[in-house]
Amino acid sequence: MAEHFEIPEEQRNVPAEKLVYMSPLSVRYASKEMKYIFSEEKKFTTWHRLWIALAKAEKELGLGITQEQIDEMEAAKDIVDFEVAEKREKEVRHDVMSHVYAYGKRCPKAEPIIHLGATSCYVGDNTDVILMRDALNVILEKSVQVERNLAAFADKYKDLPCLGYTHLQPAQLTTVGKRATLWMYELSLDIQELERRIEDLRMLGSKGTTGTQASFMDLFDGDEDKVRKLDQLIADDFGFKGCVPVSGQTYTRKVDYNILSTLSGLAQSASKFSNDLRILQSFGEMEEPFEKNQIGSSAMPYKRNPMRSERITSLSRYVMIDSLNPAITAATQWFERTLDDSANKRLSVPEAFLAMDGILDLYINITSDMVVYPKVIYARVMEKLPYIATENIMMEAVKKGGNRQELHEIIREHSHAATRRVKMEGAPLDLVDRLAADPAFHLTKEEIMSHLDPKLYTGRSASQVTDFLNDVIKPILDKYPDEKLDAEINV
Repeated sequence: MAEHFEIPEEQRNVPAEKLVYMSPLSVRYASKEMKYIFSEEKKFTTWHRLWIALAKAEKELGLGITQEQIDEMEAAKDIVDFEVAEKREKEVRHDVMSHVYAYGKRCPKAEPIIHLGATSCYVGDNTDVILMRDALNVILEKSVQVERNLAAFADKYKDLPCLGYTHLQPAQLTTVGKRATLWMYELSLDIQELERRIEDLRMLGSKGTTGTQASFMDLFDGDEDKVRKLDQLIADDFGFKGCVPVSGQTYTRKVDYNILSTLSGLAQSASKFSNDLRILQSFGEMEEPFEKNQIGSSAMPYKRNPMRSERITSLSRYVMIDSLNPAITAATQWFERTLDDSANKRLSVPEAFLAMDGILDLYINITSDMVVYPKVIYARVMEKLPYIATENIMMEAVKKGGNRQELHEIIREHSHAATRRVKMEGAPLDLVDRLAADPAFHLTKEEIMSHLDPKLYTGRSASQVTDFLNDVIKPILDKYPDEKLDAEINV
């Protein structure tokens, strides 16, 4: 391997970002909003706000911190001196202390009290909780938009009969709208889980090096009431119900696992949808949106590949696997803390959110304009309906004096013979003609054909859609403003 890397002369005018690896999640898939939540600026300005919240709480509880110091910090809260902090970090090898130093340079009067009594996890862990809450709210908002899109789709197509499948083999009929409710129900469970995670989320607060709050007990001369209140004041400042009741230096990493597990569940639902749509597109029954100038294949100009659905499947797989990272991290934390969580957490948590964000943008985009081909669906239904209708035909023949057991055997023989002819000779299905010609049935072809109306075989599909939309989905959608989100698809 080369001892050093030197950019070739012909590439020296290429933009710098094109010469280094950049995560596809940032370049291709995630939205600007989600990328900002996990940006360096958002992270470090949140550190500033946490130091301000700590100083305000300490002042309120009696420490010698002045309003002038707090005002100085407030005035600089949105300014991150990256160059100063990065230079300092190279010297001291500590990111938090580097930013304490940089913020102190910007706020010289407040410099003596910045980070007073706190350990690194005060800013690190509390920031992570704040950012995850912001990101969860984006994910929730987009999930609700998908549900809203699917609700309109399900209602529109609640009466359209289509083949239902078990084992990916044609079974009884359902409707296009009823099938959509299966996607929606899974998503509704994910939305409930997202809501619960946001509701239950708590800050770490100011727990100190081993979670005992010893340094704050020293600052407040052993006044436990003030130390307790310190946590609540900080939580109030950021709109949380409170802080975790106990911790080591960090909040339990099971919180990260629980949140990524929720994202994994959402990815599972999205992948189920995308796989179903990919199969339906292969059948020719439905399609994801296909733009006028879109190219489906570099080799085959006629192709209309379901590339967006495929991307949902692909990114969903990543999110599901990524949820193992915080699971293993949570299982290997030693006593009050260890640092093997840090590097992994910097990757696994933000990238799970960025990937899920990209999935939902695709999901919104597809469900806002799915294409349905009723004539193809009808043709495929009618190809299989003679098999599905045989029980009704048999019952009609019994009414005319036939023997149910004998008729059952005759239908079995005719259906297998007709299927064999279709498969071996490529001939059209002639089951109806066979049954009409068999004297055991006493039925004309017209009488048999009267039983081949697809709507006779969809059961309660349409009313199930209506009930589901009213009873399950409407209460969810009513909680959120009906402000249509337009998802940005970069590729």
